[in-house]
Amino acid sequence: MTEYKWPLMKDTLTWFDRLKLAKFVMTADRFTQGEKVEEFENEWSRWLGVRYSLFVTSGSTANFLLLDAVKEKYFKNRVASSIKVLVPACTWVTNVNPVFQLGMTPVFCDVNLRDFSFDFAAMKEIKKQHDIDIVFVTHLLGLPAKLEDINEVFPNAILLEDVCESHGAVVKSIDWSLDRKAGYEGLGSTFSFYYGHHMSTIEGGMVSTCDPELYDLMKMKRSHGMSRLSKNARVYEEENPGIDSQFLFVTAGYNFRNTELAAVLGLSQLKKLNKFIAKRRDNFDMFLNYLPSDHFVYPRWEGNSSFCFPLIAYKKQTKNRLIHELIKNGIEYRPIVGGNLLRQPYLAEYDQRKYPNADLIHENGIYIGNNQFVGEKEMKLLDEIMRKVTK
Repeated sequence: MTEYKWPLMKDTLTWFDRLKLAKFVMTADRFTQGEKVEEFENEWSRWLGVRYSLFVTSGSTANFLLLDAVKEKYFKNRVASSIKVLVPACTWVTNVNPVFQLGMTPVFCDVNLRDFSFDFAAMKEIKKQHDIDIVFVTHLLGLPAKLEDINEVFPNAILLEDVCESHGAVVKSIDWSLDRKAGYEGLGSTFSFYYGHHMSTIEGGMVSTCDPELYDLMKMKRSHGMSRLSKNARVYEEENPGIDSQFLFVTAGYNFRNTELAAVLGLSQLKKLNKFIAKRRDNFDMFLNYLPSDHFVYPRWEGNSSFCFPLIAYKKQTKNRLIHELIKNGIEYRPIVGGNLLRQPYLAEYDQRKYPNADLIHENGIYIGNNQFVGEKEMKLLDEIMRKVTK
């Protein structure tokens, strides 16, 4: 495996985190989902400002669980394919895959070049052609989407937020009354705690909501659909007297539960999350100072919790020169998530509409790592590279 001087990600788990985990392993007698998972969920809810949260196996399963529960609660009497879900043309694949997997119809929308969320003009055109039931917005790469624009175009649609790697990004509330953390405004929101994200449980994710009925349904679905996980367990038992209530299944469910081990790491990491976010924002400020806006797209600054440094060149040759310099200096890079997803093999035949901004990101976009370990040395090197590339 290649050793990079400036890797894409670094492990956020410290020796202190590992010692906490080791102590727990040596003293606990339960490792499957239990008290620590519940404690982590409650602490996360307090941090985000919501009422309920569920710790699951990944950000991907969080997306699936949320969308499945919304489908069952709000669209139970609808044919699945009639439910139209607005999704961005540029995002990570597990933001859109649950739409296909649950039989609903995705409606792809081009993104804008400031925060890589839905393009306002493109949304207005889609509204003329489609009755959108659900808007599944991605707060991509630490940049918060403008939820007020989405609400203006689709005020009656259910809003869901995939916050994934944008923990702590700040959005203006839909009614403009308050600034909130991304993940608060929607009916439900999802987060990933994958290795290298703002905080990590190695693998893991969270789904959050303020809706008690949706939470209750997701709680059952997370654990096979068992009724005994519900606050209404007694009601279900009385309605089904011929079935042992210990194994009474009232909804289609899965095993998306996480472990006590991961929750111990989550509780330890969460205490440091605000500090991690502040460092990432400071780095992003420096990055924008070094970014020549006449050669590269200048991303939105307001409210960011920077996951990375996105570099989208206006010209292909500029991107090629940049990649050459990054490789020469031992800096790891990636394309910007899936690029234009409609150009990926498994979606290539799905939609032939034009997505100019997603295409520019696909052709000319890359990103390099930003995290709390990036310092002045790395930022000075980036400044030198940008000057050389655009000279």
